[in-house]
Amino acid sequence: MSAKLKHIAFIMDGNGRWATKRGLPRSAGHKKGAEVLQEIVKTAADMEIPCLTFYAFSTENWHRDKAEVDYLMNLLRQYLHSELKEIKERGARIRFIGERDMLDSDIVAQMNNIEAETAANEKFTLCIALSYGSRAEIVHAAKMMAASVASGKIQISDINENTFASQLYTAGIPDPDLVIRTSGEQRISNYLLWQIAYSEFYFSKTLWPDFSAKEFKEIIDDFNTRERRYGKL
Repeated sequence: MSAKLKHIAFIMDGNGRWATKRGLPRSAGHKKGAEVLQEIVKTAADMEIPCLTFYAFSTENWHRDKAEVDYLMNLLRQYLHSELKEIKERGARIRFIGERDMLDSDIVAQMNNIEAETAANEKFTLCIALSYGSRAEIVHAAKMMAASVASGKIQISDINENTFASQLYTAGIPDPDLVIRTSGEQRISNYLLWQIAYSEFYFSKTLWPDFSAKEFKEIIDDFNTRERRYGKL
C-alpha cells in the first residue's frame, strides 16, 4: 500500500437494487451491505489504512418509506450494540458525523458511548456518516464561525480555510485521498463537499452488497498508479 493513502471515503450504493434483483425485500440488501462494511473495515485495518469514512445514512434518506427507515434505524441499533465490538477490539477510534438531533435519543446515547470508549484508540479511525448532509455541515460551520466573530472570540481576518475546517464535523480527520462509490452511479450526493476538493474518485459498477475485499485492493492498486498534482503542474 502506498504510504500516501491516509483516508478513503465510501458511498455505499446499491443495497436496494441488489435485493430487488433477487426478489428480496430492500431490508435484505441493507443487512448484506452491513456485512460487507465489516469485511472492508477488516481489510483496510490489515492494510494499515489510517482512516475510513462510510456514508451510511444521508439527511435525504429520511424521506424514504417509513418502514425502510425504521428498519435501517433498528439495523443501526444492532450494529452499534454488537457489530462495532470487534472493530473496537481492533484498536479503532470510532467517530460519527451528521445531524444527531434527527436521530432517536437511544441511538445518540450509543453513539456517544462508543466515541467516548474509543477516543484514545490510535490504530485507525472509522468515521460513519449518519443523518449526514454536506451542505448542512458547511452551513453549521459558517454559523459557528459567525457566532465566534459576534462574541469577539475571533476577528473576521482570522477566518481562513484551516479555521473554517476546524468547525466541520470532520475536524481532526485528514481529507479523503480517495472516494469510492459503488453501483455505477457517478454522483457525489451531498457527501463531504468541502473535504473532497482534491480527492481521487473511483466509480465501481458493483452493487455494494457484492463489493469485495478483492475489488477493494484492486481499486487501491489503481489509485497507486495515479499522479496527484493538487492543481500544480
